[in-house]
Amino acid sequence: MASPGSSHGAPVSPSLKEGRTVEPVREILWGTSAGVRKYESSDELPADMRGLIVKLMVVQADTEFASIQQHRPWLDRAPTLEDRWIEARIVADEARHGLQACRILRDFGEEGQRLIDELLTKPEGHHKLDAFNMPFDRWSDAGAFTCLVDRVGVYQLRAFQECSYGPLARAMPLMLSEEQLHLNFGASVLRRMAHDGARYYGTKEEAQAAVDKWYPRALDMFGHSNSETSRRAIEYGLKRWTNDEARHRFIEEVRGVLGSMGLALPSEGFDRRIT
Repeated sequence: MASPGSSHGAPVSPSLKEGRTVEPVREILWGTSAGVRKYESSDELPADMRGLIVKLMVVQADTEFASIQQHRPWLDRAPTLEDRWIEARIVADEARHGLQACRILRDFGEEGQRLIDELLTKPEGHHKLDAFNMPFDRWSDAGAFTCLVDRVGVYQLRAFQECSYGPLARAMPLMLSEEQLHLNFGASVLRRMAHDGARYYGTKEEAQAAVDKWYPRALDMFGHSNSETSRRAIEYGLKRWTNDEARHRFIEEVRGVLGSMGLALPSEGFDRRIT
């Protein structure tokens, strides 16, 4: 039975609701195996759950490595020295996050290593999600991407927090902490464009155009509303929200973030490819 305030049986916990945990929990908190000890190795996993974790980690690693390719041209083209330093930090963070996902894949033996080898040789423009095949043509792209697309990534990481697979759950706190820099940076770039205009770099109109470009791709990243994969991930205790639940939480959050800058959200159905 679902606990009060939770649609999927996860116990009500202020720390989980806020995307934080005080200390790791050893038992599974939601799903059909709630209350049982967490899985700690790939050998313990049911076959279907094993395949699902591999699929999720391949997508996770792929987005991290793709993001490096997108940010890399701006390491020496960002408008200020501080911007360049933060770009370097973001690239380093994404590399570490990709390595973390690969370490989890490595636990899946030869299959995991084969997938890692494929991930490390994937060229630009050939990644799984559309948002990661689009170059940063303008500095406003870097701002909107980190404000919007990286924010979706944070929702995905929060959904894994305290999940039923121990190695994955333990990787989340540091990744979430590092991602906060990315979100703050993206919002700062858009805010400076919207408020300072050409005194910084670009204009409010460019910032709005970048939001219009990246917001639909960010919404697509949550996946199909009636996803069977999403349902199974909740059942196995891997993710805490359906795709649609996470997407609507995201929409409400970014409406406030962008509204404070005088920037507008496109409609939810604008330029969407996945609904």
